[in-house]
Amino acid sequence: MARMTRAEMQEHNRRKVITAARAEFLARGFREAKIDDIAERAELTRGAVYSNFPSKRALYFTVLAQDATSSTLPQATDVPGTAADALAAFARAWTGRLPLSTDAPRLDAELLPEIVVARSLHEPFAQLTNLAAITLGMTLEPLEDARDRMVRTAEVALTTLYGATQLSTAAPIFTDPFAITASIAHLARLDLGDGWPPPHLPLTAPAVHTDEPWPAPAAIDALRGTPAPWQTDGIVAILGLHRLAAVEEALRAAGDRPVTLVLVTGDPGELGPLARLCVADLAACLRATVPVAGLPPLHVVHDETGAVASAAGFPASDDDTEAAVRLTDGRVTARAAGYGACHAVASSS
Repeated sequence: MARMTRAEMQEHNRRKVITAARAEFLARGFREAKIDDIAERAELTRGAVYSNFPSKRALYFTVLAQDATSSTLPQATDVPGTAADALAAFARAWTGRLPLSTDAPRLDAELLPEIVVARSLHEPFAQLTNLAAITLGMTLEPLEDARDRMVRTAEVALTTLYGATQLSTAAPIFTDPFAITASIAHLARLDLGDGWPPPHLPLTAPAVHTDEPWPAPAAIDALRGTPAPWQTDGIVAILGLHRLAAVEEALRAAGDRPVTLVLVTGDPGELGPLARLCVADLAACLRATVPVAGLPPLHVVHDETGAVASAAGFPASDDDTEAAVRLTDGRVTARAAGYGACHAVASSS
């Protein structure tokens, strides 16, 4: 048998660590699990674990993200008739994963508590949840009985579902998924005073027009599991994990043109897996709600290495990055960077 290359050995060891960590987290929970015990399960050294993952929390997020990416939720085949139907389908997909007894093992039981105690995670998690609300809200908007903007409705639905998730950990036999689903469906009928544009859209300099090649590397759209649509006309929004809400400005201004959100971060070891987890959870529930054709014209690409951002001309990306380019016939024809860049590029002629 041929010897593995260094890269193959590292990937092999990484898979062993993830498998061992999953077993340890299920057996003891995140807080009680020890890196030494994970290393022993994996038949590796403590140093080998840390060479692949900067912290136990990064390893925990990676395990959860891997599970979320391999979700077995059923796929929707028909577009729901109404926003209420879609909200109910989304809630059923979400609550169907909650435990119904006190002895059911729960791998993600300590996710929200860990985010609560880690202040560095508050803003990224809030923005990732905001991204989920924008995506769900814009999925609802074309449906019958929907209002012009349904993002605030989606925010309330997600607030309810995250609350149910947390309560199901503390009191599994208390939560009633059927009542939760019914109540969330009724949100479609509530007027929450939502609207667009907001009172103060960012004022920025106009986008700079250009004509450059677009040498973007291959990437996968995490919402659909298909290649990113680099070859089509559209907007590429490069956003750090503190600026994700700005993608709505691109989506609203772009009209029918697709928007590809490229997620970048200054902490790829820990925040990268958290972003993958949140997007994978959202994608699984959305696919159980509407077929792919029913999703808004938004694509999501994870770019922990910064390769896509560099290809777009923004190599120094971090969690506060906001930049955007417009693609026309596979070439970059406009760009902007800084607060309001998404709106500037998407609304440029």
